[in-house]
Amino acid sequence: MTEELLQRINFLARKSREEGLTEEETREQAALRQQYIREFRQGVENTLGNVYIVDKDGNKKRVEKKKRGMQ
Repeated sequence: MTEELLQRINFLARKSREEGLTEEETREQAALRQQYIREFRQGVENTLGNVYIVDKDGNKKRVEKKKRGMQ
């Protein structure tokens, strides 16, 4: 996420606390928050894609993505 988008998110949060937002600004804030969450999750997934677990014998095993659904 670019610095400009983070600044916009922070600006809207401050304005919301101080004086309130217009309907358009509220929609923009919600969209920016969703974009931030999406990009944050993608970053975490990318990081975990490079993580290995090493057992006591020194064998490396890549961390696998948890399967959703039936448990």
